Amino acid sequence: MAARSKARKRALDLLFASELRGESPVVALDRAIAEGEGPTNDYTVTLVRGVAGEREEIDRLIASSAQGWSLERMPAVDRNVLRLGVYELLHVDDVPDAVAVTEAMNLVRDLSTDDSPSFVNGVLGAVLKARKA
Repeated sequence: MAARSKARKRALDLLFASELRGESPVVALDRAIAEGEGPTNDYTVTLVRGVAGEREEIDRLIASSAQGWSLERMPAVDRNVLRLGVYELLHVDDVPDAVAVTEAMNLVRDLSTDDSPSFVNGVLGAVLKARKA
Protein backbone atom coordinates (compact mmCIF):
# COMPACT_ATOMS: atom_id res chain seq x y z
CA MET A 1 0.00 0.00 0.00
CA ALA A 2 1.36 3.41 -0.97
CA ALA A 3 2.34 5.90 1.72
CA ARG A 4 -0.51 8.30 0.99
CA SER A 5 -3.03 5.46 0.92
CA LYS A 6 -1.87 4.45 4.40
CA ALA A 7 -2.06 8.09 5.51
CA ARG A 8 -5.66 8.29 4.29
CA LYS A 9 -6.56 5.10 6.16
CA ARG A 10 -5.00 6.44 9.38
CA ALA A 11 -6.78 9.78 8.91
CA LEU A 12 -10.05 7.90 8.46
CA ASP A 13 -9.40 5.93 11.64
CA LEU A 14 -8.86 9.18 13.58
CA LEU A 15 -11.91 10.93 12.07
CA PHE A 16 -14.14 7.92 12.66
CA ALA A 17 -13.00 7.33 16.25
CA SER A 18 -13.26 10.99 17.19
CA GLU A 19 -16.81 11.13 15.83
CA LEU A 20 -17.79 8.08 17.89
CA ARG A 21 -16.31 9.69 20.99
CA GLY A 22 -17.95 13.03 20.25
CA GLU A 23 -14.65 14.86 20.25
CA SER A 24 -12.78 17.06 17.81
CA PRO A 25 -10.59 15.15 15.34
CA VAL A 26 -7.77 17.56 16.18
CA VAL A 27 -8.05 16.66 19.88
CA ALA A 28 -7.89 12.96 18.96
CA LEU A 29 -4.89 13.59 16.72
CA ASP A 30 -3.06 15.64 19.35
CA ARG A 31 -3.74 12.97 21.98
CA ALA A 32 -2.41 10.22 19.70
CA ILE A 33 0.73 12.26 19.08
CA ALA A 34 1.19 12.98 22.80
CA GLU A 35 0.78 9.28 23.64
CA GLY A 36 3.39 8.29 21.06
CA GLU A 37 0.77 6.70 18.82
CA GLY A 38 0.63 9.55 16.33
CA PRO A 39 0.72 9.08 12.61
CA THR A 40 4.08 8.38 11.02
CA ASN A 41 3.10 10.18 7.83
CA ASP A 42 2.69 13.96 7.85
CA TYR A 43 -0.06 13.63 5.23
CA THR A 44 -2.32 12.09 7.89
CA VAL A 45 -1.89 15.22 10.00
CA THR A 46 -2.61 17.40 6.96
CA LEU A 47 -5.81 15.49 6.22
CA VAL A 48 -7.17 15.42 9.78
CA ARG A 49 -6.43 19.09 10.45
CA GLY A 50 -7.70 20.05 6.99
CA VAL A 51 -10.99 18.17 7.30
CA ALA A 52 -11.52 19.60 10.79
CA GLY A 53 -10.78 23.14 9.62
CA GLU A 54 -13.03 22.96 6.56
CA ARG A 55 -15.72 20.70 8.04
CA GLU A 56 -18.61 23.14 7.72
CA GLU A 57 -17.98 23.70 3.99
CA ILE A 58 -17.27 20.01 3.40
CA ASP A 59 -20.44 18.83 5.14
CA ARG A 60 -22.52 21.41 3.28
CA LEU A 61 -21.17 20.15 -0.05
CA ILE A 62 -21.73 16.52 0.86
CA ALA A 63 -25.28 17.20 2.03
CA SER A 64 -26.15 19.09 -1.14
CA SER A 65 -24.57 16.41 -3.37
CA ALA A 66 -25.98 13.30 -1.67
CA GLN A 67 -29.49 13.35 -3.06
CA GLY A 68 -31.93 11.82 -0.62
CA TRP A 69 -29.31 11.17 2.07
CA SER A 70 -28.67 13.33 5.10
CA LEU A 71 -25.23 13.20 6.72
CA GLU A 72 -26.76 11.57 9.79
CA ARG A 73 -28.31 8.79 7.72
CA MET A 74 -25.04 7.82 6.02
CA PRO A 75 -22.88 5.07 7.47
CA ALA A 76 -20.17 6.74 9.61
CA VAL A 77 -17.39 5.25 7.48
CA ASP A 78 -18.93 6.63 4.28
CA ARG A 79 -19.49 10.06 5.83
CA ASN A 80 -15.88 10.34 6.96
CA VAL A 81 -14.45 8.96 3.72
CA LEU A 82 -16.52 11.56 1.87
CA ARG A 83 -15.08 14.27 4.12
CA LEU A 84 -11.57 13.13 3.24
CA GLY A 85 -12.39 12.92 -0.46
CA VAL A 86 -14.03 16.34 -0.61
CA TYR A 87 -11.13 17.88 1.30
CA GLU A 88 -8.64 16.42 -1.18
CA LEU A 89 -10.72 17.51 -4.18
CA LEU A 90 -11.01 21.09 -2.98
CA HIS A 91 -7.86 21.77 -0.99
CA VAL A 92 -5.01 19.45 -2.03
CA ASP A 93 -3.57 20.65 -5.31
CA ASP A 94 -1.02 17.86 -5.79
CA VAL A 95 -3.64 15.08 -5.71
CA PRO A 96 -5.44 14.66 -9.04
CA ASP A 97 -9.22 14.53 -8.79
CA ALA A 98 -9.32 10.98 -10.16
CA VAL A 99 -6.88 9.80 -7.50
CA ALA A 100 -8.89 11.39 -4.68
CA VAL A 101 -12.07 9.68 -5.92
CA THR A 102 -10.38 6.30 -6.46
CA GLU A 103 -8.75 6.37 -3.04
CA ALA A 104 -12.08 7.20 -1.39
CA MET A 105 -13.78 4.36 -3.23
CA ASN A 106 -11.01 1.95 -2.20
CA LEU A 107 -11.45 2.86 1.46
CA VAL A 108 -15.19 2.21 1.46
CA ARG A 109 -14.79 -0.89 -0.67
CA ASP A 110 -12.60 -2.35 2.09
CA LEU A 111 -14.42 -0.95 5.13
CA SER A 112 -18.09 -0.33 4.39
CA THR A 113 -21.11 -1.77 2.58
CA ASP A 114 -21.28 -3.25 -0.90
CA ASP A 115 -23.22 -0.19 -2.09
CA SER A 116 -20.76 2.30 -0.64
CA PRO A 117 -18.27 2.57 -3.54
CA SER A 118 -20.96 3.60 -6.03
CA PHE A 119 -22.53 5.97 -3.49
CA VAL A 120 -19.20 7.64 -2.69
CA ASN A 121 -18.34 7.85 -6.38
CA GLY A 122 -21.68 9.52 -7.11
CA VAL A 123 -21.39 12.07 -4.30
CA LEU A 124 -17.80 12.97 -5.15
CA GLY A 125 -18.75 13.21 -8.82
CA ALA A 126 -21.54 15.63 -7.93
CA VAL A 127 -19.12 17.70 -5.83
CA LEU A 128 -16.73 17.86 -8.78
CA LYS A 129 -19.52 18.84 -11.15
CA ALA A 130 -20.68 21.59 -8.79
CA ARG A 131 -17.12 22.87 -8.38
CA LYS A 132 -16.68 23.17 -12.14
CA ALA A 133 -20.04 24.89 -12.63
